[in-house]
Amino acid sequence: MRNLGDIAILMRDAMKKQKVTQQDLRERAGIARRTLTGVLSGESDYKVTTLMAVLDRLGYEMVIVPKAPARAVPTQWEPTEPVVKTKVQIAIEKLNSLSPEK
Repeated sequence: MRNLGDIAILMRDAMKKQKVTQQDLRERAGIARRTLTGVLSGESDYKVTTLMAVLDRLGYEMVIVPKAPARAVPTQWEPTEPVVKTKVQIAIEKLNSLSPEK
């Protein structure tokens, strides 16, 4: 995740999957309506403690990692090629290398 909008998308998706309303989340996280609206909009800046409280109530934990390893972790919004080839991919490559080109 690279910005507040990405974090907001993750939280809104988690709310939908868990069928959690904004009111439920506000009460469980102990934050004001206006604060949660800002957090979920992805446009308002907020305290790290607010982010941690909301993520915790949604079953997430914030982890900080160096940039280099973080680039290797695919995000749900950016499709990436698998790092390890499947047996099927290996077999297809072998077949393609054996068949004469037309």
